[in-house]
Amino acid sequence: MTGVTERVSRLTWVRGALNRESDTLVEEAPVALVYNGLSHVVMMATPADLKDLALGFSLSEGIIACPQQILDCEVGAQAQGLTVEITVTAATFHSLKERRRHLTGRTGCGLCGVESLEQALPRPTRVTGGFVTGHEALQRAVTALGQVQSLKRRTGAVHGAAWCSPGGDIEMMREDVGRHNALDKLLGGLRRAGQTGAGFALISSRASYEMVAKAAKCNIPLLAAVSAPTALAVRYAEACGITLVGFLQRGRHVIYTHERRVAESRA
Repeated sequence: MTGVTERVSRLTWVRGALNRESDTLVEEAPVALVYNGLSHVVMMATPADLKDLALGFSLSEGIIACPQQILDCEVGAQAQGLTVEITVTAATFHSLKERRRHLTGRTGCGLCGVESLEQALPRPTRVTGGFVTGHEALQRAVTALGQVQSLKRRTGAVHGAAWCSPGGDIEMMREDVGRHNALDKLLGGLRRAGQTGAGFALISSRASYEMVAKAAKCNIPLLAAVSAPTALAVRYAEACGITLVGFLQRGRHVIYTHERRVAESRA
């Protein structure tokens, strides 16, 4: 299974009239992340940018501390789905085995398989470094979001995660049926591209605790969401030092934490 979309036939009813036509649907496939031969997690994902997904997941879940701890990464296809074979350093693999976390993820689910409350709510990771953007930049980014979500335009069934410059220009976009996967793909894509400049992440979903935690693990200073945050996400963003923006829509946005990073004009 290698295709990202599939054409299907459909019967559409509109105001009493039936029409036979075709439709483009996004693929959803089981993807297993395998570390040094040990299957660690199986998630339902869009079969694209899987090396970015592997790197981003490894970083945002704390399996690795830096990309250099991944020695090799290869994507393979099986009858049941796809595998991403990740080779990590011996010390990293030892730590992974100690954790003994065998997760089974589903679209929209970020905590399946977590064995304790301590694993579900780990200590907040503080972001570092200065960053300031503007209200106009947030609006510029969300206005452009739909234009760069090519897979969503074709299928209507995916989430997007974008990396935006301080001025609000979208510099990278990743899409997936799962909002966590989309963000992990973005985080991995940024690291694989060697992106070290300032900016912020924009997600086309709600801002849950897990999304904030992933951003914090990768030192993202500002996370903006087109929908609402949860109360836990706001508390966690406050503790992590992340500026959390919700309800980012044309003509409106709400800043919940660390509002000093958003000014009328960028410094």
